[in-house]
Amino acid sequence: MDGNKLDELRELVEFLKANDIAEFDLEQTDMKVRIKFAGEPAAAAGGFDMGQLSRMMASAPAASAPVAAAPSAASAAPAVAEEALHEVKSPIVGTFYESPSPGAPAFVKVGDQVEVGQVLCIVEAMKLMNEIESDVAGEVVKRIAASGQPVEYGQPLFAIKAR
Repeated sequence: MDGNKLDELRELVEFLKANDIAEFDLEQTDMKVRIKFAGEPAAAAGGFDMGQLSRMMASAPAASAPVAAAPSAASAAPAVAEEALHEVKSPIVGTFYESPSPGAPAFVKVGDQVEVGQVLCIVEAMKLMNEIESDVAGEVVKRIAASGQPVEYGQPLFAIKAR
């Protein structure tokens, strides 16, 4: 397998993890791929853009079925690095918003330093706007949830490198 094919498989794994997709099957005439992340909850149906995934796979070079095992091995290295990060998780089911109102700047962005108790986002549930606060001080490394998208209880919203 050449480096380009491996890179595209890694991108697919990152996309699936970023959108909390626990299982994924793809079957084409010249390729069959099955990816299942152990111990992760299944994602909500609206948690990812299937069109984006289809375009990504359509542009990917063909791979053979034995290659399907590669994403699990390839995903092990990034998982170790991400374990050192603290995840701020949604305490409720609702809709994630990164800013207090449409058009307003986000509460925080990647690279910002946050303190304990600082508001990171809003999760709307039953027309109530619930401010989600940081439970650690540190640097925002990644915003995991997409603004305006539904989130589940316990779903990671942000990754923070704690001080």
